[in-house]
Amino acid sequence: MSQRTPTDAAPPEAVKIGIVSISDRASSGVYQDLGLPALQDWLRSALTNPIAFEARLIPDEQAGISAALIELVDAGCSLVLTTGGTGPALRDVTPEATLAVAHKEMPGFGEQMRQISLHFVPTAILSRQVAVVRGKSLIINLPGQPKSIAQTLEGLKDETGAPQVPGIFAAVPYCIDLIGGPYLETVDAVCKAFRPKTAQRPPRAG
Repeated sequence: MSQRTPTDAAPPEAVKIGIVSISDRASSGVYQDLGLPALQDWLRSALTNPIAFEARLIPDEQAGISAALIELVDAGCSLVLTTGGTGPALRDVTPEATLAVAHKEMPGFGEQMRQISLHFVPTAILSRQVAVVRGKSLIINLPGQPKSIAQTLEGLKDETGAPQVPGIFAAVPYCIDLIGGPYLETVDAVCKAFRPKTAQRPPRAG
């Protein structure tokens, strides 16, 4: 049997991604939500997979956040990204809601997000983003500002575009491989996914 070549490789797998913006004021219409558009724009720029988004705009209520995360996982979202509600304020309960639905905690994601943010503000140590696995889904809490979302996902680059600090999304595709999800393929110029050689599929013809 002949070996498959890059030119006849199967097309990228379709993926369903949940995106959740958590804000009392945006969800009540006080101001326009910017988190959901920022997440969609970045994911479309970073992935070659066909993406079906499941979007939610909800207030800072722990039970409601947990329910939304469970609903998105049950709907088949391999990846769920939240934005907002991760600070120390009394209404910031996203981490607690996320940990409440976790089967496994993935602390490295939060650690790296804080490392990236500390390049800009010392108050990054106040952020409490967490990441967890529930079933075959990876759930990650992201910062609330669109610029911070992009920085934490793709990392920091110098003026030539060379990576300086790795972003967290470089580890997301392999994590999803390991928990039984679809094979995510990234646009290297945005954020190059890292996989061990044994887990890599042949590159596509450009």
